[in-house]
Amino acid sequence: MTTLDDKVATLSAAARRARGVLLRSDAAARTAAIHAVAQSVERRQAVILAANERDLEAAHTSGLSDALVDRLALGADRLEGVIAAARTIAEQSDPVGGVRESRQLANGLHLQRVSVPIGAIVIIYESRPNVTVDAAALCLRSGNVCVLRGGKEAKHTNAALAAAVREGVEAAGLPADAVQLVDSPDRALVPKLLARDDAFDLVIPRGGEGLIRRVVEVSRIPVVKHDKGVCSLYVHADADLSMARALVLNAKVQRPGVCNAIENLLVDRAVAAAVLPELGAALSAAGVTLWADEAAMALLPNARPARASEWSTEYLALELAVTVVDDLEDAIAFTNRWGSGHSDGIVTADPVAAETYLQAVDSAVVYHNASTRFTDGGQFGLGAEVGISTNRLHARGPMGVDELTTYKWVVRGAGQIRG
Repeated sequence: MTTLDDKVATLSAAARRARGVLLRSDAAARTAAIHAVAQSVERRQAVILAANERDLEAAHTSGLSDALVDRLALGADRLEGVIAAARTIAEQSDPVGGVRESRQLANGLHLQRVSVPIGAIVIIYESRPNVTVDAAALCLRSGNVCVLRGGKEAKHTNAALAAAVREGVEAAGLPADAVQLVDSPDRALVPKLLARDDAFDLVIPRGGEGLIRRVVEVSRIPVVKHDKGVCSLYVHADADLSMARALVLNAKVQRPGVCNAIENLLVDRAVAAAVLPELGAALSAAGVTLWADEAAMALLPNARPARASEWSTEYLALELAVTVVDDLEDAIAFTNRWGSGHSDGIVTADPVAAETYLQAVDSAVVYHNASTRFTDGGQFGLGAEVGISTNRLHARGPMGVDELTTYKWVVRGAGQIRG
């Protein structure tokens, strides 16, 4: 009988072997592997979509939330997008071996700071099966091995995608174990995996607050958090009100079940009476439930009174918390206190107010006159991302290939000794 310890030992040993091969691979080999992955996924589309339908049926039966069902669903269009993203990543500049810094010392030593892969990365995620391909392509591009642990709600889809990915990697001449999928649904496996700091170099959790907390609590491997998205837009006193209406509706309604949709709307007291009645009606017409503070309630007849917990809630649904703030400084303080440090924006025609906000709001991505829905690897020109980092160290915002590298110093001499 294979125990969980045996499974983890097998994953770890396979990751180490594959890591050694990838370290010696060149950019052309990794490019070919990613293209082969895209071709394999494309060839297996029917099987993958059928597997996704099985997962969706189970999700509806189990009462999975609308937001998670939306994240789980692939469909032909989304799967085509996944394939296209992989091909975009394949054509990106290879970051490995890039010289970040070069200097010549007085003693003749030549120093270079060179980009290298992080090594072996564990990625734990919920619902989003596209991560299986995105993460594999990004890790291959940056020369990293990846071990993927998807949620049980997407087990059939992830298995079908991972089989296609591994087939493509192997067909291109690289080890299939450069990409491994953890197939055991047992939660007890995760702490055992995250204890293997001898085999893995980084763990990236993507999912709800509970998942993030569990990973941070048990991991001996460094963690880059991809935390919840309590995002906001602030309508400043000098905002173009027509623009503000369009941005708020897009940021809340276009796809509410994702981490870059707004959960808080802040409106300057000076323009609240001019903004909120019309905007509130438009949001209500779009099916949005509004939770409002006392000042906003007076202008939003359909709103419900907000509790203190509303301001830090990630709804991932057609719900929005609305508050009236006194001024720019009040908006900044509110955002830094209640937001999750993900994506926040200001709508204003005042360039000084905009720059003050962009500098003072301590989030991974800050916006001026744009929807927060653009916080996305594809939208940022990264092809895809392994997640949106809310960390302050190593990487912030969408994590693409550059964020999946570290560096080492390469020193070339001619017999120098230190005196």
